[in-house]
Amino acid sequence: MILPLLAVAFSAAIIVILGRGDPKRRRTAKLAGEGQSVRTRRLLSALACVPGLYCALAGDAAAFMIWLGGCAVAGWFVALGFGQAGQDLA
Repeated sequence: MILPLLAVAFSAAIIVILGRGDPKRRRTAKLAGEGQSVRTRRLLSALACVPGLYCALAGDAAAFMIWLGGCAVAGWFVALGFGQAGQDLA
């Protein structure tokens, strides 16, 4: 049971990094800097998928589904968190 939780935690951390460096979000919030380059975002996206790929290749369907659902929820929380922070600036 620890594998899917670690996988979700790793991927969620990468999702937060992706959210912080999103160029469109940074422009909208009028933050300094350009944000992450396309190459960096693609590399981070691939890195976030590695734990799920490991769960799938290990044949642990339950761990993969927990990882998939956890990443979806983490993505929504990150989007909501950065959206709320943007509203606080206005």
